[in-house]
Amino acid sequence: MQKIVIVGGGAGGLELATQLGRKLGRRKKAEIILIDANPTHLWKPLLHEVATGALDSGIDELNYRAHGKQHGFSFQIGRMSGLDRDNKAVVLEPMLDDQKEIVLPERTVNYDTLVLAIGSVTNDFGTKGAAEHCIFLDSRRQAERFHRVLLNEFLRCSNRENPEPLRIAIVGAGATGVELSAELYNTAEVMASYGLRNVSPDQLKVSLIEAGERILPALPPRLSSAATKELEALGVDVETSTMITEVTDQGFMTKEGNLIPAVLRVWAAGVKAPEFMATLGLETNRANQLVVNASLQTSDDNIFALGDCCSVLHTDGKPVPPRAQAAHQQASHLIKALYAHHQGKPMPEFVYRDKGSLVSLSRYSTVGSLMGNLTRGSLMIEGRLARLVYVSLYRLHQVALHGYWRTLLLSLVGHINKVIRPRLKLH
Repeated sequence: MQKIVIVGGGAGGLELATQLGRKLGRRKKAEIILIDANPTHLWKPLLHEVATGALDSGIDELNYRAHGKQHGFSFQIGRMSGLDRDNKAVVLEPMLDDQKEIVLPERTVNYDTLVLAIGSVTNDFGTKGAAEHCIFLDSRRQAERFHRVLLNEFLRCSNRENPEPLRIAIVGAGATGVELSAELYNTAEVMASYGLRNVSPDQLKVSLIEAGERILPALPPRLSSAATKELEALGVDVETSTMITEVTDQGFMTKEGNLIPAVLRVWAAGVKAPEFMATLGLETNRANQLVVNASLQTSDDNIFALGDCCSVLHTDGKPVPPRAQAAHQQASHLIKALYAHHQGKPMPEFVYRDKGSLVSLSRYSTVGSLMGNLTRGSLMIEGRLARLVYVSLYRLHQVALHGYWRTLLLSLVGHINKVIRPRLKLH
């Protein structure tokens, strides 16, 4: 029986494992194994909501082992550290507990076909002090760390007679940076409604720093401008064409030598694949991404890659952007490609279809463009319609994992929780 191993349980990796488990695992046509460093899955575009407390990760997370039992694949917890291509084995580093005691030793997992869906990490471009003084939002753990620090800062403000404004600065005005900026004002407003003294949107000073000429470069200029106006109306200081050269415990130093003060410092600019990807003996680019052909196959015929950890060219010769929709499309493509691969038939080529981009400004607004390259132009949407479409993206991810009926039930539970639970995670 063929053994297909998928490393990485993000949006693309988990959807692929689920679909292959249903089609091949349940029918004993192949053994499907999913490997991830964490026991649970949370959709990465939601991490900014976890960071601000708008989302309780304990409610929305999905357990890999339980999900695998339901859908025909097995799960192994572990962090990939290397690859033994001669023996077709993935190397997993030892797993330690909080006391640094070994829970699981270094292990290897053999494969016939390997799919790497490890995702990406934030790229600080080697900026001095960034790693030491910034919080990144690459994982649930990091988002929860931000949430704890944020709550502590609110408590400090509440205990002072004349508190200084709580200054938060975010480098990177892509979707994550923009959505986090808006969500912070919603958090301050909700915290004030729960009676926390000296906490309000007026006491919050958020700086959004972007090296480019405008925020949200993936969106048309008109929508970028609309989002800028919305953020500025909330109180966000939008700083474009601003290059950061150093980060200290006081804030961000610009190329011009100015200090942008901040108690909380977030780096959300740029992505790259994990460093160890460049040590696997496979072709990579400068961002450590695996270079794959049109079938998402690496330089090793038995190894494929999808999502942010790989680089595949669009039909226009440009790299496919690192988005959740790209990982979703690549997972759907690999189901067909892997089946053809095992049958010894020609594999289909992956064609990325840009369905547009949407950015949520918390409950205040949503902006975006639909259709992308599916039509001659893009349909620009804002407001309630854009918000409805934005929410539907997460529901489509859930449909891919659970099917329509279970997703309907999850949606119903979500609405009930909004009624019976606090509007914000307060701990």
